[in-house]
Amino acid sequence: MNAGIIILCLIWGFNFVIMKWGNDYFPPGEFAALRFSTGALVLLGVSFIKRVPLPSKSDLRWLILCGIFQTAYFNIAIQVSLNYIDAGLTSVLTYSMPLFLTLMAHQWIPGDRLTARKMVGIVVGIIGLFLAMNIQLDGSVFIMLFALSSAVSWATANLLLKLKLQHCNAVQYTTWQMTIGTIGLWAYTLLFEQGAESQWELTSIFYILFAGVIASALAFVMWSYILKHTEASKASTSILLVPIVGVISGVIFLDETLSIITVAGIALVLIGVYIVNGKSLSKNKP
Repeated sequence: MNAGIIILCLIWGFNFVIMKWGNDYFPPGEFAALRFSTGALVLLGVSFIKRVPLPSKSDLRWLILCGIFQTAYFNIAIQVSLNYIDAGLTSVLTYSMPLFLTLMAHQWIPGDRLTARKMVGIVVGIIGLFLAMNIQLDGSVFIMLFALSSAVSWATANLLLKLKLQHCNAVQYTTWQMTIGTIGLWAYTLLFEQGAESQWELTSIFYILFAGVIASALAFVMWSYILKHTEASKASTSILLVPIVGVISGVIFLDETLSIITVAGIALVLIGVYIVNGKSLSKNKP
């Protein structure tokens, strides 16, 4: 299981580089749409082979909302942000999601209340976000907030899953929210990216296949398996490796540079998320 978590984090972390490279060949919305069309087709095939049942009518509206928040808006925010800021910073802002989910859970999930430890983690994380964004009085502030909104969108989808779709089969949920969200991605592309040029080459096709098959279909199946066989707190804490891989990958493959302030901010975000999610880990120690 530990090997599975490491492989998953390597895939998702490196995928920020793939997504940034993909923006060199396609408009950001189109690349996201192509990526998740590929992933959705793979999962629909798996669902057909495994005879996974169709979602019920009562679940459909919640799947639509999750598709909008988790696949459509979430990925538009990431892809557009990658055109303007580093892949490493984008990954950190996106994976601050547990901080926002903790606040939402306190309000809407019975029994999941804020504790002193969680409050400390949230404050540390927020301070880290401000440092990581290295705010200056220029246009990049809006883009960083846009990237940060992807974390809020992802947290909202996770909240809906906890409240309304907990009973769904993991493959069923992932398949249909991804399929529905992909429709939203294509709608965005047709509305806002008409006339933009796309470059179809072997390299660009490889980026689509990696992001769609490996980082979307396969990775979400792995994530579902990990959640099923691992304590939720341990699984949540494990995704802290993703932005670390994203930052390192950006430095190695994209020649991105890091200021001391940004590094300090990244460290505080990771510490904050760990504090929020680490409570049950300490309880489980012998």
